[in-house]
Order: sequence, then C-alpha cells, then structure tokens
Amino acid sequence: MIRFATIGTSKITRQLLGAAAQLDNFKLLGAYSRELEKAESFGREFGAELFFHNLDDLADCSMIDAVYIASPNSLHYDQTVKMLRSGKHVLCEKSMGANVKEVKSMLQVAKDNNVKLLEAMRPIFDPGQKLIKENLSKIGTVRRVTLDFCQYSSRYDAFKKGETANIFDPKLSAGALMDIGVYCVHSLIDLFGHPDSVNSASVILSNGIDGAGSILAKYEDMISELIYSKITNSQVPSQIQGENGVILIPHISSPRNFKIKYNDNSEEEIVAEACENNMIYELNTFMEAIEKNEKLDYYNEVSLNAIKVMDQVRKQLGIIFPSDNRTDI
Repeated sequence: MIRFATIGTSKITRQLLGAAAQLDNFKLLGAYSRELEKAESFGREFGAELFFHNLDDLADCSMIDAVYIASPNSLHYDQTVKMLRSGKHVLCEKSMGANVKEVKSMLQVAKDNNVKLLEAMRPIFDPGQKLIKENLSKIGTVRRVTLDFCQYSSRYDAFKKGETANIFDPKLSAGALMDIGVYCVHSLIDLFGHPDSVNSASVILSNGIDGAGSILAKYEDMISELIYSKITNSQVPSQIQGENGVILIPHISSPRNFKIKYNDNSEEEIVAEACENNMIYELNTFMEAIEKNEKLDYYNEVSLNAIKVMDQVRKQLGIIFPSDNRTDI
C-alpha cells in the first residue's frame, strides 16, 4: 500500500483520485491546501485522515510515502523539491517545471534522494499511444504530422471581463503552451523524438501571455505542426501522414481510438482497451516504479526534451516567467 497526500484541490486532483479509486494499492492519507478548512473538506470527501496547511509539516510527516502535486505551475519546483528532499516520491502535474533548469534540478534532486519523480502527462502512458506506435509502419514513411489540441477555456470569459484567471497569468508560469500545448509537445517527442529545429507563432493576450499558438517542428525527413489554444475550439483530428496513408486521432490527450485511412481508400478502425479516465495509467506506472524500484528514465527524458522545446518557443515569443530569472537553482 502506498500512502499518498495531495497538493491542490482542483478538478484535475479530483480526476486523479477518481482513477486512484480503481487501484487497490493506493491510499489517500493526506490533503494539503493553504487553507486548512479547504484541506479538511476536500480530503474527507476522498477518505483522507491527515490535513495540512503547512508544507513543512507535510514534508516532515513520516506516514506519507508519495505526493501528487497539482498546484499552479509556478509552485511546482519548490513544492516538488521540498517533498523529494524529505524522502517522498512525487507525481507532479504537467507542466512539471517552468523551464529546463527547473526540470533538470528536480530530476537531480530525485536522483540524489533515491526517490521517484514523474510528470503526470496522461497520453504518454495511454494504451492508445502504444498502439499508435505499433501501427506507424502501416502508413509508410511519415512525412507530415499535425497535432491539434484547442479547447476554449471558460476562464477566458472571466479574463475578458478583467478578472484574474490563473491559467492566463504569466506570474504563475501559465498560458496556452504550458497548459494545453504541452500535450502536443510531449506526444510529438514520445512518437518521433526531439526535433531538429522549432519555429513558433502565438496570439499574445493583453497581459503578455499566450492564448493560442502554433509550432513548426522540423525533422530530417518530416515536418510537424503543433496547434493549441485556450481561446478557441477545434473540430478536426490530429493527423500523422505517411506515404501510404494517414492516422487520424480524435483526441491527442486521450488517444484510445484512432483510424487509419490508406491511399487505396480502405480504412481501419483501431480501439484500445482503455479506461475512460486515462490518468490511471500514469498513476499505475508511478506506483509500480515505487514498488518494484523501476527506473523512470525514459519518461523523464521525454519531459526534459519537451521543456527544452517549450523554452525555445517562449524565447521566440518573448514570454518570460518569474522563475526564468531565478539564481538559486
């Protein structure tokens, strides 16, 4: 049994705990929030017994084995490092770090303290992603990839009214790239590796953060477009175009089903035997690594390569986060 605590009480934490309910070896023991009443209210709903509003108290609690962190991106580094140094394993929600230096440091701290660190990037662990890899050869040499994730945020309405919205706040290392474009970047790197070059363009909102963007990633024999947005919706699937056909993926964040259309007009529908809540796969991978002392090097390498691409994109767009100027990492 692995005894967990959560940091964060948002919708994504609820989704993670919904997946965790299907795993016999998961126990939610603790819940943290800056407000103790909120930690108690949220935690009791999911059966927690310990409640924290002080991170040091959580870090010092010997009854907690692992922590799931789903706070704003700008808090991930300090919270993760504190937990790792206290000997706790950490599953950190995407984007794990705000920049390359944070991610490198987090991974080094995990190694130094002999604990596991994993970025919660659900499509990478989805059985459908594995099936996409297994079926790539059917479409011949891949020449063009378009990964699309555009989802209008209800918080954009509040932003347009002048209200503060965390997801559009550069002080919190937020924005479309860090919140939704990250799925496209991770999926691209998981499928095809790190690109040779990256060029980007974005819709910059009134406060200097990106609301939508596109990335053109170049490989030796292939090009890829990553299209993401928090201020519009998309109705088109992602595509992997090969010389013999095309793979159509309806939902890049949950690739449990996809279709192959061949050049001869024949079609093949492929459906993975996958849970509707695909957060269960990242959680199960994390927990198995703890129980069996398995390495997570591949996934950590994907995370590192993804944040390298995202750093390049932000530099091209002129988007600066507070942590970019930190000198203590």
